[in-house]
Amino acid sequence: MHVEHCILDLAPPDVVFRSYEDLPHWHTWDPDTRQARLDGPLLPDARGQPTSTKGRTVPMPVTEVVAGRSFTVEARIPLFRMVFAHVLTPRPGATEITHRLDFHGLLAAVLGPMLIRQLNTG
Repeated sequence: MHVEHCILDLAPPDVVFRSYEDLPHWHTWDPDTRQARLDGPLLPDARGQPTSTKGRTVPMPVTEVVAGRSFTVEARIPLFRMVFAHVLTPRPGATEITHRLDFHGLLAAVLGPMLIRQLNTG
């Protein structure tokens, strides 16, 4: 199961990527995040902990980073895994920002639709 949203921003990719690296301010651009922490710089194997506006904190290790272009984090619970990809694609005079979420595991069919509704609203 998969959900993806894209927007175009006039800022260059490196400027947008700096907002990803600034976890204490994620709540300013992500309406579903109350706060976010990372145990170091945005690099593979860093441990992140975003807290939703509903108060749920989920450990999310960083699994992949391409500096200035993309990063991916995962969240796991038994029988369910979410993979969040954040991708910046340079366009003439702008940046295409893509946020993609993939659901895996036995509970994906149950939890996925519920989470997709929340994400689409946010």
